[in-house]
Amino acid sequence: MVQCDCYTKLAGVSRETIMSARIIAFANQKGGVGKTTTAVSLAGELAYRGLRVLLIDLDPQGNATTSLGIDKQRLRTTTYEVLIGNAPTELAILETGREQLYLLPATMSLAGAAVELVDVPRREQRLGDALLPVHEAFDWILIDCPPSLGLLTLNGLCASRGVVIPLQCEYLALEGLAQLKNTIDLVRSSLNPHLHITGVVMTMYDGRTNLAQQVVEEVRRYFPQRIFNTLIPRTIRMSEAPSYGKLISEYDPQSRGAQAYRMLCEELLRREGEPVTVATKRSGAL
Repeated sequence: MVQCDCYTKLAGVSRETIMSARIIAFANQKGGVGKTTTAVSLAGELAYRGLRVLLIDLDPQGNATTSLGIDKQRLRTTTYEVLIGNAPTELAILETGREQLYLLPATMSLAGAAVELVDVPRREQRLGDALLPVHEAFDWILIDCPPSLGLLTLNGLCASRGVVIPLQCEYLALEGLAQLKNTIDLVRSSLNPHLHITGVVMTMYDGRTNLAQQVVEEVRRYFPQRIFNTLIPRTIRMSEAPSYGKLISEYDPQSRGAQAYRMLCEELLRREGEPVTVATKRSGAL
């Protein structure tokens, strides 16, 4: 693991050409919906296209950190230290071994932040404040929020301009969607007026079942302008990739999952008004 000095990495780039990052939170209070897989995979896809990307692990489970092959036992400075003010953000950012992709990692210690920040002023804004010194060093900042609507997720929403909602193609997944939308609306009205729903990503899609198709149509009726056209399939290869500390695009570049996330990345870029840049050479599969 190599600590990243963001501004050293950008040496030679004039300050006038450095744009403020697009900050996107990935949120769903229901676990097991493919939230981390989507955040990690899109971070990798954006980085492959030559964009400077920071992935923030805001989940105490640290699944995004593990998915990138980072040994959590060796971490000394994480999202926890940044949020409680014990370390500057610059010192916590790691290189991931992938060009243009950086990580602000997390461990179980992050679970204590929600308790320690209860009486702290601007407790919902701690992450946004912490990103101010580094946000111009990146093109995109993606935040993997925990599967809850607690203080950590509020920090992610307050720091972001957009929210991507991964939603599993199952009926029960729809139950929490209205609650999540209400939370986003409350954050927008009281804490972050710039927040908007970037889109809903349907994950674990199995086109052989009528239920999956019905769920997609139901969400399309609920968010007609926000649902992404790309459907992320349910595949074994996608489940295997994190156990090797690899992105699906590294583990099996030609798999249906890897192809779907490439398409989703292009759709996200178009939706955000960004050019769909050409991907760099990818590493081979295992």
